[in-house]
Amino acid sequence: MAIPRQLPNAITIVRILCAPVFLWMLLADGGADGALRWWAAVLFIVAIATDGLDGYLARRHDIVTDLGKLLDPIADKVLTGFAFVGLSILAELPWWVTIIVLVREIGITVYRFAVVSDHVLAAAWMGKLKTVAQAVALSLALLPLWMIVGEWIWWLNGVTMTIAVLLTVASGIDYIVSEVRGARRKASE
Repeated sequence: MAIPRQLPNAITIVRILCAPVFLWMLLADGGADGALRWWAAVLFIVAIATDGLDGYLARRHDIVTDLGKLLDPIADKVLTGFAFVGLSILAELPWWVTIIVLVREIGITVYRFAVVSDHVLAAAWMGKLKTVAQAVALSLALLPLWMIVGEWIWWLNGVTMTIAVLLTVASGIDYIVSEVRGARRKASE
């Protein structure tokens, strides 16, 4: 069965549009861990999980586009960026963590746009791993699981967030090194 060529990009755009709704729900709860907090966490998890769906559909039906390669990582960054900022506004995550992540994410995104006329900088394996680590860490931080399983979950949240931040920095360095190597190869040809 053929799917519409625009479906993967439409899913990506919907993910981007979910981000402000998610942030509003998270902040409207004010850290009270009520129903809006749970719904915000569920919306984040569903939106970030569809990252795999749009990519799968595009590859499976051979409808991968340069626009999709550009928009897909932006959708991830908007969703995760809003989650990091929201958790920091609620004082549940130190601002320095959010700043490190946002500097890396915004820096890579700006670079992607700067080189788009030359080549599309698609997500590398380490960038994809970073996104998964961020999704897991943020999901654990957003879900008020401490109400159900106890405060030990904060230790697990700390471990997963540390892994996510380390992978964020490492993948940023990986992008820079790959691009420098690519530029050197191109210059030597």
